[in-house]
Amino acid sequence: MKNFSGKILFLDRSDINTDEIIPAKYLTELTKEALKPYCLEDLNLPPFNPKTDVAGKSVIITRANFGCGSSREHAPWVLECNGINLVIAENFARIFRQNMFNCGLMAIQLSPEAIDDIFKTFAGGEAECSTDLDKLVFTISGSGVTKEYKFEVGKFDFELVKAGGWVDYADKKY
Repeated sequence: MKNFSGKILFLDRSDINTDEIIPAKYLTELTKEALKPYCLEDLNLPPFNPKTDVAGKSVIITRANFGCGSSREHAPWVLECNGINLVIAENFARIFRQNMFNCGLMAIQLSPEAIDDIFKTFAGGEAECSTDLDKLVFTISGSGVTKEYKFEVGKFDFELVKAGGWVDYADKKY
């Protein structure tokens, strides 16, 4: 199973689309790994710099409708190639969210109030997330503050994540 803990990349914006996650001009690449340097390349969110801000981050926390736009697997793939296995948002585009689970990645939805609390408490500084899938909680620590947040995930999606994605799930079940 993938690691769902680590340093957090805060993206304080709604409607980050798949073309901002991985620009369409790179979709002809032949391997997932070839996508790696282009993660979030077209995201216009000053002072965010994809060349320096993505490295070393394992978790994204953002606002509503993350992954909207074109329905392509390349968006979760580029996150995975960069070591980002967990995205926490108010909500996700339906197909993007399912593509995350199909890749064995975790997409956690929280209320707008909880997301606001996370941004007010932790954004702007170094923060880390620790996830306990068995208890369905994650903990964020930074600036001398630690808070725990509960989440829910559907049973089948949880099984996909635990298996490492759809292909590994199917290999075990069929």
